[in-house]
Amino acid sequence: MNVGVAHSEVNPNTRVMNSRGIWVAYGISVGVLHVVLLSIPFFSVPVVWTLTNVIHNLVMYVLLHTVKGTPFETPDQGRDRLLTHWEQIDYGTQCTAARKFLSISPVVLYFLTSFYTKYDPAHFLVNTASLLSVLLPKLPQFHGVRIFGINKY
Repeated sequence: MNVGVAHSEVNPNTRVMNSRGIWVAYGISVGVLHVVLLSIPFFSVPVVWTLTNVIHNLVMYVLLHTVKGTPFETPDQGRDRLLTHWEQIDYGTQCTAARKFLSISPVVLYFLTSFYTKYDPAHFLVNTASLLSVLLPKLPQFHGVRIFGINKY
């Protein structure tokens, strides 16, 4: 037991994506973002779908692949301070349910966006670049890799 710590996990970041209701809250937050963007009168439906996709992917990239460490006091001697949240999920085990969900959800949003933009080349290019920027860091080959030393410390 950790004295002075309100949780029983050594690092709560490892299990947060398996918590009750987190996947539903994730879906609802994407839906709310889409509805808020739809309420802006001068945006067309294809632009709203593209903005939803790009904003979603940007936020998920920052939260999962840029922010490092843990916001909790952990007794791990600073071992996880150099790991991103994606690398901490399920203690780094690949192909878990949480990782599959976080990998499949941008793809589903991409397919929806492509359909509702009627595969317009400009939207398609932006959405594909956005999808690749969020899917490539999730590959097992990039676990712990810092390209060009970016985000090394």
